Amino acid sequence: MKPLCRTLLALTLTALAAAAGAATPVPQPKPAAAVPATPVPPPPEFDARSWVLMDYATGQILAAKDPDLRVEPASITKVMTDYVVSAEVAAGKVRMDDQVFISEHAWKSGGAGTDGSTSFLKVNSRVPLKDLLYGMIIQSGNDAAIALAEHVAGSEETFAGLMNAYAKRLGMTGTHYVNASGYPAPDHYTTARDIAVLSRALIHDFPEDYAISAIKEFEWNGIKQHNRNTLLWRDPSVDGIKTGHTKEAGYCLAASAKQGDARMIAVVMGAPSEKARADDAQALLNYGFRFYETHVLYPAGKAVATPTLWKGEAAQLPVGVAEDVLVTIPRGRYGDLKASMDLPATLIAPYKKGQKLGSVRVSLDGKPLAERPLVALVDAPEGGFFKRLSDAVLLWFQGGKGSTPEQKPDTR
Repeated sequence: MKPLCRTLLALTLTALAAAAGAATPVPQPKPAAAVPATPVPPPPEFDARSWVLMDYATGQILAAKDPDLRVEPASITKVMTDYVVSAEVAAGKVRMDDQVFISEHAWKSGGAGTDGSTSFLKVNSRVPLKDLLYGMIIQSGNDAAIALAEHVAGSEETFAGLMNAYAKRLGMTGTHYVNASGYPAPDHYTTARDIAVLSRALIHDFPEDYAISAIKEFEWNGIKQHNRNTLLWRDPSVDGIKTGHTKEAGYCLAASAKQGDARMIAVVMGAPSEKARADDAQALLNYGFRFYETHVLYPAGKAVATPTLWKGEAAQLPVGVAEDVLVTIPRGRYGDLKASMDLPATLIAPYKKGQKLGSVRVSLDGKPLAERPLVALVDAPEGGFFKRLSDAVLLWFQGGKGSTPEQKPDTR
């Protein structure tokens, strides 16, 4: 036998042996310890017009009453005002140190002469944008909200158009804005579900700005005011988000709390009193943390599987997810999770780090919980001439099907 043929045969046999053991299926998810499943009782009942409990990690609605009922948002409107301003700052269109002019409209419609929340801004003065953001979020200043809107968009009316554009982008299908402060208006409305969607987006997209809502007090122009979210004093896990109240809207609260890996968002609209809105939101948060648990199934950058790589420098290609994959499930059901992975039967080099290769899916009781792309975790360049040649022969022997059987990713 000629030397080249012997070399090719040896490489082919080596590749066959490697392929035979390279794609051993990994086990199904198993809990670290056997924990009995906790029956999930019905959620608590309230006198509020509508409410929602959302799991932050997945966006799943865990409990709700009339979540799509159109309601007046009152000052919870300012969550969207905050989101738009934060987005415009991130885009470089305005800056935190901008000196914002306080117009007569902002002063007259939202200032000390009104019966609404105010930051006591002086007409024709200039205030740093950052201070206005603090005043709007912590003090719920209507004048601060209007001044921010005028600075970002030229007028409050134009800013409302931006608010609606961002609402559409976020999938808030039951919302329409006409002002930045939440002042009652015929065509100004939202839903409890949409507020939860917006709150989740704010926490995820602009965490530094969201952190402002956890501050308990803010002083401007010699006047110190407290955050109206009383849950900040009651529950140390609560770190936001916003209160609202008008005669038409009733008492409203969007609240969020984090315990370990789990974060919950509770939205209560149209409660009969300030105490009721806080009690209701607290009860929803407690319900979520008591009967549900959040797990990080796949950390970003960690290999979910290592399938065979053909014609590459390496024999295998580690694949995983670009962002942590979390699921929230009833307590004690971790062992019932089912995971599956969709990857091509044959992976042939080259691949670039971050290149999408397939997907991983997680379900519970046949219902999908999460689906995320699987990407190459490292660069996978082509191998040398003999490696590519031997793999080509091996693939030919196998009919081009490769040797990567269906795998089940580990979620331990």
